Amino acid sequence: MKRLKSVLLLLSVTLAITISCSDDFLETKPLTEVSEVDLWGDPALVRSFVNNIYLNIPEPFLRGRLSSNVVDEADYRGNTGALNFNNGVITQDQTPAWISMYYNKTWEDLYKNVRNCNTVLENIENIPFENAELKDKTEGEVRFLRAYSYHELVAAWGGVPLITEVYGLGSDFEAPRDSYEDCINFIVSECDLAANLLPEVQDGADIGRATKGGALALKSRVLLYAASELHNSTVLPSFTHPELLGYQGGDRGSRWTAAKNAAKEVIDLGLYSLYKADPAPGDSIAQNIKEYFLTPGYTEEDIWLKPFLEEKSEQYLGLYGGPNGYHGWGVNAPIGDIVDAYEMADGSKFDWTDPVQASMPYENRDQRFYAHIFYEGAKWRKRPEDAIGRDPDGVIQVGTYEVWNNETSEIDLRFGLDTRSGGIEEWNGSYTGYYLRKFIDPAKDLTFIEGGGVGFQGIPYRYFRYAEILLNYAEACIALGQDAEARQYINMVRRRAGQPDLTESGDDLIERYRNERRIELSFEEHRIHDVRRWAIGPEAYHPVLRAKVIYELLPDKTTATVPTITHEVFQERSWVDKAYFMPIPRDEISKNSLLVQNPGY
Repeated sequence: MKRLKSVLLLLSVTLAITISCSDDFLETKPLTEVSEVDLWGDPALVRSFVNNIYLNIPEPFLRGRLSSNVVDEADYRGNTGALNFNNGVITQDQTPAWISMYYNKTWEDLYKNVRNCNTVLENIENIPFENAELKDKTEGEVRFLRAYSYHELVAAWGGVPLITEVYGLGSDFEAPRDSYEDCINFIVSECDLAANLLPEVQDGADIGRATKGGALALKSRVLLYAASELHNSTVLPSFTHPELLGYQGGDRGSRWTAAKNAAKEVIDLGLYSLYKADPAPGDSIAQNIKEYFLTPGYTEEDIWLKPFLEEKSEQYLGLYGGPNGYHGWGVNAPIGDIVDAYEMADGSKFDWTDPVQASMPYENRDQRFYAHIFYEGAKWRKRPEDAIGRDPDGVIQVGTYEVWNNETSEIDLRFGLDTRSGGIEEWNGSYTGYYLRKFIDPAKDLTFIEGGGVGFQGIPYRYFRYAEILLNYAEACIALGQDAEARQYINMVRRRAGQPDLTESGDDLIERYRNERRIELSFEEHRIHDVRRWAIGPEAYHPVLRAKVIYELLPDKTTATVPTITHEVFQERSWVDKAYFMPIPRDEISKNSLLVQNPGY
């Protein structure tokens, strides 16, 4: 919020400076107001207006809370809103966690973005741009931003009203929801128009703005979602307006072909590749992956990202997600379910019934596990001054130690620094026995200081990256029965991670693909949508697991140096089918009597 206020203040000052002075004070325009003539007559002011649309495109890094907490990836240390959401306690008066997890990802905020985009497009022909290239680029960006906002709306609510004009005081504000199919067609059309107007690369002060690749990547994601099970089957049979939730006819195969072709358009641009795609012998693959997500700017893998200036970002992700033994707040704590999904290094599934694996559950795993997750014994950075005496080596401690007390002849319990009884930020500690490592910058202290925290990070939020496009392409190939081609693209992603190639076909390949996507894109805002579009809610929302880490007392009354680690249920979660779609807020229904509420609400 402070950042938003600062940006708006800066914009106000900029606008005030551009307003010409008058000798007659009474004829001077108020410094807080800009007329329509001033705005649309000045390309610089238009650019500032568009900047504000970018600012309001939702991303989770600023607030530091991921949607992982409301799907089978993470836990928000007892947050009531997340607990309610994870048990289907969702109403049209309140969508617990959906709002609190996101920055500007509400129905109201997304439609504000749409209105601002419509305003620019309605005036685009009257803006005195320096040249046609700048006009095209501006129009392309705004069409892309409108398409992205509609994608967010449709992914959450299904078909929504397609508003393409600016409402005035005399307008009829009531509008029905358009069908899901019409919404997808509109978004895809906007992506195509934007791609034809946008440059392949933005540079200089324009880095972070939309590009041709960004528009085509959005198209790829939209068409992949549209071809998926949720929108091509009847998952909510009692609903009397199924056209709002999915397709009611046509050829699903053609939808998968469109999704495949859209991903291939991005691939064929030849602009992108995986970051360190072919690790050399002796490379630290885990370090390569950690390095990628901490890189402050674009790499060869990045298609569209939101950059942050570290010194001004007030980005809470590191502070909120880091281990509490470093004064982190333990939000976004991975659960045991996602940990178990990381394969062994040889490509086999991890199995608690295997005595060797169970005795050393963090040994010989997929290298992405070591890049993404903090676990018992993981090495990190130097501890803060109030904890370094207890841990000079900087090793994550989430275990409990059984220590024999000779005086009482009883067992005393001692707790690791990163537990909820470790003496450091106890109220903020993870309940799961894990912390998020992905995105957490070891160069930044996590200690919060009122009025300005040294833990604020500046890493970018990556909306689209090339690995997603490769996986999108592979998923469409699998759906079309093109398993060999699908494996080729999945294995590109796996080779970068140091994992052996897949060889499966059919249903086995679908299972391996879905797990590969789950791991590669973990904690990147994909899983909540993948669970829904695949219509696998019951598989994802069930009682979830945490790590129990005990350094047991041995028969000779000494404490084991190797912990016994198990996974146990710690939180109940359950699924209700209405959660495949979000409820339209009651206020919106009250303002627009033509809106049809989603089923179950």
